[in-house]
Amino acid sequence: MFHLQGPQLLQMLEKSLRKSLPESLKVYGTVFHMNQGNPFKLKALVDRWPDFNTVVIRPQEQEMADDFDHYTNSYQIYSKDLKNCQESLSTSDVINWKQHLQIQSSQSSLDEVIRNLATTKFVKVKQTQCILYMMSETARKLLPSLPETKNLPAGYGRPKTINQEMFKLSSLDPIHAAMVNKFWHFGGNERSQRFIERCIRTFPTFCLLGPEGTPVSWSLMDQTGEVRMGATLPEYRGQGLVSHMLFVHAHTLDKLGFPVYNHTDRANKIVQKISHNLQHIPMPCDWNQWNCVPL
Repeated sequence: MFHLQGPQLLQMLEKSLRKSLPESLKVYGTVFHMNQGNPFKLKALVDRWPDFNTVVIRPQEQEMADDFDHYTNSYQIYSKDLKNCQESLSTSDVINWKQHLQIQSSQSSLDEVIRNLATTKFVKVKQTQCILYMMSETARKLLPSLPETKNLPAGYGRPKTINQEMFKLSSLDPIHAAMVNKFWHFGGNERSQRFIERCIRTFPTFCLLGPEGTPVSWSLMDQTGEVRMGATLPEYRGQGLVSHMLFVHAHTLDKLGFPVYNHTDRANKIVQKISHNLQHIPMPCDWNQWNCVPL
C-alpha cells in the first residue's frame, strides 16, 4: 500500500473522506487530528492515489514495540470496496498479525473481511459493536442532509445545572490516569493506563473537581478524535455530572473546529438517555472494534 506523506496529501485525504461520512467517521476523525500536528505519529496508507478504495491508519513501526499492547497496536480502516480491502490487506504487511492488535471502523461490513483475513493469518477475533453518536453541531456541518440533522432545533441541547459551588471545572493530569483506568470498560490494566496517560498529555481533557479538590467526573479524547473514557465516581452519580462534562467537552471541541463524536454500549441506557438529551445524533452506522490475538 502507498504511504501518504506530507500535509498536502493528508489534507486531500481528509477532504475526500468527508464525502464518505458517516461510514468513514472513525478514519476521518483520525486523519483530521493527523492534520492538527499528528501527536500520535500515525501514518496513512492507501491502496492507490488519488482514486483510493481502502485507507488504513496505523502507528509507525517503532511505536509498536510491545507485541501485547493492543491499545497502541491500533488500526483504523475505511474502504469503499470490500473485495479490494481484503486483497490490499492480504497481499501487504500493513497489519502485523503477529501482535495483539485492535481494528476500529465505522463500517460493520468489514467484519467479514477481517474474519476472512484472521482465518488465513491464524488469529482469534472478538468484535465489539456499539451505538455511534455525533454531536449536533458537528452533524450540521458535516452531515447537513441527514434527516435527523434537518429536524434539530437550533443551538445545543443543554443539561440540567449542577451545583457549581461544590463542583469546579478543571482538566486531568497524568497522575489521574490510574483512576480513569479503573472505571474504563476497555481498561483496567497497565497497558491501558499508559495509553490513558498519553491521551491526557496530548489532547484536551475535562473534569469536575469535588469538595476535596480531586476529580469526581471526567471525559477524555483519543487519537481518533473521539470523546471517550468518561465516568463519574459511584458516590457522585445521579447529579447530572457526566451530562455536564460531555456538554462542556463537546462545546469546547466544537469551538476549536474539531469533529465531535462518541459511542456507547447498546446496553448502556443511561448514556443513551444523556446523548438524547444533549441532542447527540445516533448515526446510521455503528462503532466497531475488532480485538485480534494470534493463536
